[in-house]
Amino acid sequence: MARISLIEPENAAPEVKEIYEQKLRGKPGNVHKAMAHRPEALKNFLSFYASVGRSLDRKLFELIYIRVSLINQCRYCLQHHLASSKRVGLTPEDGEGLKQGSYARGSEKEQAALTYAEKLTRSSSSVNDADFAPLKKHFTDAEIVDLHLLVGLANLTNRFTDPLGLELEFPEERL
Repeated sequence: MARISLIEPENAAPEVKEIYEQKLRGKPGNVHKAMAHRPEALKNFLSFYASVGRSLDRKLFELIYIRVSLINQCRYCLQHHLASSKRVGLTPEDGEGLKQGSYARGSEKEQAALTYAEKLTRSSSSVNDADFAPLKKHFTDAEIVDLHLLVGLANLTNRFTDPLGLELEFPEERL
């Protein structure tokens, strides 16, 4: 059960209703209903969320989001991205590898990104020049920035959703 009230569409202020209708096609999730307490933050978050990770392959985007959510034990984000991952071709075996922290099923590029994303999530202050060598083989500087933003976004949402007790809007799936 959510630890704060969620702003349902019928109780939303006009500016929030507009965001719900225009940006979320009338289907706000619980994360949006929680953020609606701060309409400007919700509006800016949605724009930021839509821009992050777009230079990366969509499958890689989902792999990273899922792995970061697993590391942080964020059920809400994990479930939302498991649902998205099916549309980009992730298999149950891919999911099991992510769960175990094994990236061997992925391409060399995916392995480099996931290894880096894990280190960035677990111990960002220990990232060093040697950690960049595998990234530089496969990613442009702009893509590395996008990778950083994606890991940061996943960590942000992980720390927002589960601690607030946000419930899933759909039945839970198994990894």
